[in-house]
Amino acid sequence: MTALVELTVDNTVAIIALNRPEVRNAINDALRAELVAALERVATDAAVRAVVLTGKGKVFCSGGDISGMKERLNAPAGEVAFNGWRRQGQTHKSVALLHGLPKPVIAAVNGAAAGLGCDMALACDFIVASEQAMFTMSFIKRGLVSDGGGMYFLPRRVGLPRAKELIFTGRSVDAKEALAIGLADRVASAETMLADAVGWARELGQGSSAAIALSKAILDRSFESPEEQVFALGREAQAVCYTTAEHWDAVAAFLNKTGR
Repeated sequence: MTALVELTVDNTVAIIALNRPEVRNAINDALRAELVAALERVATDAAVRAVVLTGKGKVFCSGGDISGMKERLNAPAGEVAFNGWRRQGQTHKSVALLHGLPKPVIAAVNGAAAGLGCDMALACDFIVASEQAMFTMSFIKRGLVSDGGGMYFLPRRVGLPRAKELIFTGRSVDAKEALAIGLADRVASAETMLADAVGWARELGQGSSAAIALSKAILDRSFESPEEQVFALGREAQAVCYTTAEHWDAVAAFLNKTGR
């Protein structure tokens, strides 16, 4: 049976690829379960220092599977809300795992990132877009709201007024505009995009694993936290770093080199 999510490791960088190209990598329950398993695996694998998320074929991810939406509409009226609530729990689990990985995560957006696919790209730390990439918060076109964290992540990338405009209209944003407004961090050719993303991921993940994980956890909370709390979290994190072999080895290497 073909895996719906392919996981490979390229010299410390895990590449997670959504693998339903025949339906534009639309997310159904089975793919979501495999994605959760892959994220849980790389989160605890010390050999993996960074992660790249991409899609097989010409599309990053077209969002939620329309067949799942059809199923939901056919459910008895008295079960629609509760079934939706349960499904949302699984969606949020996968996005939370992606966003909360204790290592750098890059979305390598090789084509369209629509709806939940756009949300998932936004949940990553960085976005590398192919010249063929296209982003759309298309929920409004289905009479829905962003359910994969986009209403949290998008304003932090592009500002609140622009996020509202993109969500209210559901319009498409190409790679050039995405880079200009901060929706994407880098743009690469279709031929080199994945290799560029993997190379950048390797660079981002080469430092102390503990320091990166702790820094990421604090930075991701800094917009909602008062100054005193960020300082307190920093003190606690630094105390942990003082005990790590990476810190001790780095200090010893510096002192041996300088003689001080």
